[in-house]
Amino acid sequence: MAFREIRAEELSFNPFDKIGKEWMLITAGDEVSHNTMTASWGGLGIMWGKKVATVYIRPQRYTKEFVDRNDRFTISFYKEEYRKALAVCGRKSGRDCDKEKEAGLTPYYVDGTTAFEEAELIFVCKKQYHQELKGECFDVKENDTTHYPDQDYHMMYIAEIEKVLVKE
Repeated sequence: MAFREIRAEELSFNPFDKIGKEWMLITAGDEVSHNTMTASWGGLGIMWGKKVATVYIRPQRYTKEFVDRNDRFTISFYKEEYRKALAVCGRKSGRDCDKEKEAGLTPYYVDGTTAFEEAELIFVCKKQYHQELKGECFDVKENDTTHYPDQDYHMMYIAEIEKVLVKE
């Protein structure tokens, strides 16, 4: 499958639907070793004069190790026909199985990181900042108690969107 690069300003989608309802894959690592996970929490915007994506990864997720070890990761989006594949990538751990094979995904290597050929949209992202969410920083304590009963707080990553690729 071929991808072409576009400017981020050419995008036209609802980020609330794209991230929250359609889901995305966060993938890090290279041709030797990589991992992916499904996410439905995140954001897009401007920070430090750069186009950025913000993603959140819990400490127990195997993909976090790959994001931490590498400067770049990808965020990729898929058509509805890949919903089951995204469910596999959210439910299973790459520590225990070959998620890509089970999900039927084909690695696509770009700029020293990994995405998948089945994607309709790929953001190649370069990490800029990370910080663990903290219980004492919640202004609405219900968000802490509801989403973090085990205090396994997400790591927040802010990454510059260096490249936007769309399927041709």
